[in-house]
Amino acid sequence: MGGATTIEWRNGMVTSRDGTDIAFLSDGRGPGLVVIPGNNRRAHHYAPLARRLSNTYTVHVIERRGRGHSGPQGPAYSMEAEVDDALAVMRHTGSDLVFGHSYGGLVALHLGLRRQVTALMAYEPGVSIDGSFDARWLPSFTRLLEEGKHVAAMTTFLKHTRLAPIGDAPTAVFRGLAFLLLQGAEGRDARAMMPTTPAEIGEIVRLDSDGSRYAAVTSPALLIGGQKSPTYLTGVLPHLARTMPDARDVILPGLDHNAPDLNAPDVVAEQILTFIQARLDGRS
Repeated sequence: MGGATTIEWRNGMVTSRDGTDIAFLSDGRGPGLVVIPGNNRRAHHYAPLARRLSNTYTVHVIERRGRGHSGPQGPAYSMEAEVDDALAVMRHTGSDLVFGHSYGGLVALHLGLRRQVTALMAYEPGVSIDGSFDARWLPSFTRLLEEGKHVAAMTTFLKHTRLAPIGDAPTAVFRGLAFLLLQGAEGRDARAMMPTTPAEIGEIVRLDSDGSRYAAVTSPALLIGGQKSPTYLTGVLPHLARTMPDARDVILPGLDHNAPDLNAPDVVAEQILTFIQARLDGRS
């Protein structure tokens, strides 16, 4: 997974409210834009996106808890802790722009419940509205992971989240893809991140609601989805856009869930750049 993108990262570190060290990678010049990665993703996976944005903004990509040089999730892990981490990076870097992908998009929305920002952008945030996110696979995934059966656990994840672009393929096809994803350097990365999944998916389930809480997100917001993504991820976007007082949603043709980090970072970057500029123009 991921592409070969040359980028001269600058390493940063902050201490979150609970004392956990949170690393981040920076590149570019201009106003600060904080990027919050999704589940099973590390900061370096967003190098293509950061490179496209770096001529206009200083991009700070968080290495979320349980990854790289950041501290562990910890026994008291929660969405609130993730928001604390992102706010700590924002304060340290003087940033007032936020983009989150997938689970990172959910973090971005909950950050918006705590603080108003100049522009808040999320690509398919992991929001569950009235049970829209089906996590019945999670106990099986967790058990397999605890037994050290990484390929079987990844097979379960891929099959039930429907994030792999192979539709309703037989289980054997998902197993083959899981085996490939867990090979080599990227595979070692994926194996190391898999233990963070139960707590993160658990937070999505815990935060399931009718969506009305997001009416308190008053920042100008852009909610992006891909036309090829599962409907449980894109179907909540119009609901959120209607609920949030200054939000709009867009579905981009031909894109899937991994557009920001893997398949179409330039397309997503253009959406980000255009939205921020429009907000700045409107403010002035």
